[in-house]
Amino acid sequence: MIRCLSVLFHEAMKATKTPGLVAAGAASILVGLNSSMVLAHSGPPFPILSDRVAGAYQVSIWADPDATDDRSAAGKFWVTMQPADRAIAGRTIPAGTRVDVIIRPLDRNGGEVSARAEPIKGEAARQFTALLMDHEGPFAVRVTIDGALGRAEVQASTDATYDLRPRPILIVVFVLPFLLVGFVWGKLLIKRRMLRPGGR
Repeated sequence: MIRCLSVLFHEAMKATKTPGLVAAGAASILVGLNSSMVLAHSGPPFPILSDRVAGAYQVSIWADPDATDDRSAAGKFWVTMQPADRAIAGRTIPAGTRVDVIIRPLDRNGGEVSARAEPIKGEAARQFTALLMDHEGPFAVRVTIDGALGRAEVQASTDATYDLRPRPILIVVFVLPFLLVGFVWGKLLIKRRMLRPGGR
C-alpha cells in the first residue's frame, strides 16, 4: 500500500504545476492511512475458559495475548468468578480472594511467568493482570485462586500474537519524509516566484 502511494506521489509531482500541494496531500493521505492502522488490532479480548467449576468457584478467563519484543507486559488476562454452589449463587466472591495467573510457553523451553491479579474497581469477583509474552506461539495458562471459599486451580491455553498496531514512533518515521518533501517543494515554489520578474 505505501509503495503504491509512493509511486502515485512521484507521478503526480511530475505532472502537476503545484507539487507543494501534492506533497501536502500525500502527507495527509498517509496520516489518514496510519490512523486507520492504529485502530486495527489482532482482535478484542476473547474467552479461553468459560464457566469452569473448580472447588467452590465457577471461573472464566478472558485473554488479549499480545506478544512484544520490548519486554513490556502486554499479555492481558481477566479472571471472573462466582460461587459454584447454586445455593449461595447470590453471594459475591469474598474480598481478599487472591488470584494468580501463570503462563508457560508450549513451543519451546522456558520457565513460568506469573503475576498477581488485581480486583477491578475493588470487585474480587473480577480481576485483571498483564504478563510478558515475548514471542508468538502457544502458551499454557494456569490460574490459582485462594480465598475464604477455599483454594482452586484451573488451566487453559492461548496463542500469543503480535499486536497489529504500529508504534507511535513508526508513524512519525512513515510520515516525516512526506512532510519534508512538501516543505522543500514549498520553499522552491516561493523561491521561483520571487525570482520571476515583478516577484510573481
